[in-house]
Amino acid sequence: MQRYFRVLRLFWATAIAAELEYRLNFLIATLTSFAGLLGSLFGLFLFYGNGYQFQHWSWNQALIVLGIFTLLQGFSGTFLAPNLNRIVKHIQNGTLDFVLLKPISSQFWLSTHTISPWGLPDLLFGMAIVVYAGTQLGLPLTSYLLGIIPLSFGFVILYSLWFILGALSIWFVKIYNVTEVLRGLLEAGRFPMVAYPAGYRVFFTFVVPVAFLTTIPAEVILGRSEPSWVLGAAALALALLIGANRFWQFALRFYTSASS
Repeated sequence: MQRYFRVLRLFWATAIAAELEYRLNFLIATLTSFAGLLGSLFGLFLFYGNGYQFQHWSWNQALIVLGIFTLLQGFSGTFLAPNLNRIVKHIQNGTLDFVLLKPISSQFWLSTHTISPWGLPDLLFGMAIVVYAGTQLGLPLTSYLLGIIPLSFGFVILYSLWFILGALSIWFVKIYNVTEVLRGLLEAGRFPMVAYPAGYRVFFTFVVPVAFLTTIPAEVILGRSEPSWVLGAAALALALLIGANRFWQFALRFYTSASS
């Protein structure tokens, strides 16, 4: 385990040093994230600005959902997209051979090799929104600490889904359309699940688990989530994480290396 931590430190130190050669990109990424956040706030305001509100969700409570969604965007932009989008390139160029020959887990290497600081603005904006809304609601510090638990499960769920899609590139090299479909479906997490009709709520809970990414962590922070939902999020995160690893091992059986 210590070896993996040392490798991870080297990976990220090298990646950050390379990215900071283009510091103007951070300003551009910040402005882009801020513009996206304003668009999300405007979309939410269209509902609440005329006196309407989602059932059992006040403006500040809905802001917590939006803040968590922004956090997930930042997590994806910082850790997931820079790594998992390269799986396709490794397969196309034959450089996956070199990854498989390294004396560490290929899944670990592909999932953590680089990091992008350009996703940090979304992480900061997301935390700021959650803290602001929680302050308006008078939430104690323990509420935020409890919310970290289901939010961590959400990170694992999101990572597992992305990695499974990345593994599909063993068979289908061009999977960008599929990742865009997933990204589009995850956009539903901007709003509480009660904003959608019953059929959509079932779909976004049991088919594409958007509810476990944003709504359930928000309800835990608000102190009104049932323990069974948190346990369900933990079970789903563990199942998807194990499933992603098993699926990757299965996919490698069909990988034809560049040297064979």
